[in-house]
Amino acid sequence: MHEHETAGDVRAVPAQILDQGFRLLVLREFRTLDQPPSLAWIQQYILRDVHRVQRHGIFFGATFLPEIMQWLSDLLGRPSLHPDDYPASPAYKNPAWPIFSWYREDRGWADGQQTVEWFADVAFRDEASFAAFLARWLDRLKGFESQG
Repeated sequence: MHEHETAGDVRAVPAQILDQGFRLLVLREFRTLDQPPSLAWIQQYILRDVHRVQRHGIFFGATFLPEIMQWLSDLLGRPSLHPDDYPASPAYKNPAWPIFSWYREDRGWADGQQTVEWFADVAFRDEASFAAFLARWLDRLKGFESQG
């Protein structure tokens, strides 16, 4: 696997393994004076593309690809749960599901280009869930597309 040597390279890079989770590069933001920022989508095989347009612009929520969502649902249950008195009380997030957050890092390139690297941090709630995720999806975390 490679690391990016130029700002225009958008090939997948390995995720950084964290304590009970991982950090995955998903976007590169290019900033030019007097122009709005532009984004490059980094190829990866864990999360859906974050460029789903919604009414107020681009939605930067992170969610897993469908096959990973199904696998996690089988392991942890549905992502949202209904209380016994539903619909009187609203559905709520399954507390066993991983938590997403964004991490940004400024980067300077050899050619003088300045970018902001946007990473999705995924934290699992317990070691057993993360260990199962690693065992099943390690190839994708390494930046390789796996079958199924």
